[in-house]
Amino acid sequence: MPVPKKRVSRSQRDQRRAHDALTLTAAIESCPDCGAPKLRHRVCDACGSYRGKKIFADNDTASSSDE
Repeated sequence: MPVPKKRVSRSQRDQRRAHDALTLTAAIESCPDCGAPKLRHRVCDACGSYRGKKIFADNDTASSSDE
């Protein structure tokens, strides 16, 4: 099994781990139609629109028609 040749200092270890805590907040934006948070390049779950066009019907109208 491979064994480290030298002990890694606290500084080197922490520099390596500096990027482990990154978040995905830049990929979340608000829907221009309804204002709900959504991921970029994805259909909005709340209103069903993508790039200004309705892709699928609203969840409220679809569930009420099934009843």
